[in-house]
Amino acid sequence: MIFNTGAALLDAIVLAVVSKEPEGTYGYKITQDVRQVIDLSESTLYPVLRRLQKDDCLEVYDRECAGRNRRYYKVTSSGWAQLRLYEGEWRSYSDKITSLFEGKG
Repeated sequence: MIFNTGAALLDAIVLAVVSKEPEGTYGYKITQDVRQVIDLSESTLYPVLRRLQKDDCLEVYDRECAGRNRRYYKVTSSGWAQLRLYEGEWRSYSDKITSLFEGKG
């Protein structure tokens, strides 16, 4: 993608991906799901996950998988509120840009 993906958009995308799994999901799967939408490396993802955790948007817990602990991320109530805000902002923003492209703005 040629458009810059800022921190807020990355946060919104990661929250949207994590929100699809009621019990939470783990880092590698998040990376794979996000890559379906934008190009993202794991080295970019983990600072986003840490920031969302620090901002109380994600809770973190470990679960055993094949004899190893796997770190899972789950959206908190604050994270759900933030996701709803992002969704509203995205709809407004994308509607305006689409209107410009379609010659309506």
